[in-house]
Amino acid sequence: MGLLEFSKLPVNTLVGADWKTFKEMTRGQEIAPDKRTKYYLTKSVCRLLSLLAPIQDRRFEEKLGAYEFDHDPVFILGHWRSGTTFVHNIFAQDDNFCYTTTYQTVFPHLMMFGQPFFKKTMGWLMPDKRPTDNMELAPDLPQEEEFALSNMMPYSFYDFWFFPQKWQEYCDKYLTFENITKEELQVFKETFVKLMKISRYCTTGGDVYLSKNPPHTGRVKALVEMFPNAKFIYLMRNPYTVFESTRSFFSNTIKPLELQHISDEEMEKNILLTYTKLYRAYEEQKKYVPEGNLFEVKFEDFEADAFGTTKLAYEKLGIREFHCAEAAIRRYTDRKKGYKKNKYEYKPRTIQLVNENWGYALKDWDYEIHP
Repeated sequence: MGLLEFSKLPVNTLVGADWKTFKEMTRGQEIAPDKRTKYYLTKSVCRLLSLLAPIQDRRFEEKLGAYEFDHDPVFILGHWRSGTTFVHNIFAQDDNFCYTTTYQTVFPHLMMFGQPFFKKTMGWLMPDKRPTDNMELAPDLPQEEEFALSNMMPYSFYDFWFFPQKWQEYCDKYLTFENITKEELQVFKETFVKLMKISRYCTTGGDVYLSKNPPHTGRVKALVEMFPNAKFIYLMRNPYTVFESTRSFFSNTIKPLELQHISDEEMEKNILLTYTKLYRAYEEQKKYVPEGNLFEVKFEDFEADAFGTTKLAYEKLGIREFHCAEAAIRRYTDRKKGYKKNKYEYKPRTIQLVNENWGYALKDWDYEIHP
């Protein structure tokens, strides 16, 4: 158990941003009066740690500037709370993969310099469970790279955690790339590749980058442009469960990170609208994935036979010979068989909102529609 509770953090994750990103992201933003202490404390720590960023930049150019991956990445896609973390952790048992860790997402500029000290400190302070479920947390566990990207550039969808009043603006620009400029898209591509290279350098895994990042679900076209032979695993989960779980997750995550407020009603509307935009973007863009490079599965089916479905994904996508990772994956899936998930009872309001707003997803994926 860490010394700090996530809900009581005195700073937010922007402490790990570089100074240029912090300034551009926060320029002209409204800071709520009761969040100013957190803002100024975060700003101060960020300014101090940013003094170390040039050390990593120099080392990156010296060691990794010309580095090229031998294989394109594997992307795990799906809306938040669709089981992507569970699948990510399973695939990460394969030492053929490298990935971005929880530590690296918060301190992406302190990966090639200072990592042992800062990681140890982070592990001492951070909670050992996620605030919304029973999934374990640790500095070295695989994590979604959007948190790192939000600390490396001002063009990340996760900027909405800090400035939720611009949620839909960030959604259209940086989640689905519908309104992103050419210059911003180029920065995204360069920053993402840089993060991949440094994560590869700083972890003990292999040469295939393993990504689990829900925002990538709306960026498939751009990802295929970057990595023509990338493999994609798309997870779909019961929309009633996703709504209840996402509302809980976003509510518990946004409160410690936000620097301005929105009402619960506004958050609910944003969740409903973002799901639809992400769903439509994926359905429109998946046609760009080459035949044989996309594996779609219901999370309920995956969870019922995690080991068998993982093996099937390896075979369908031609990732590599499954027997090379079979023992490690078997150990992990066997260990997780007793995992206790949060249980959700679908309240009448949940059923009404999902039926009215996400009914298409229930029908597309043949889920039971509650009256």
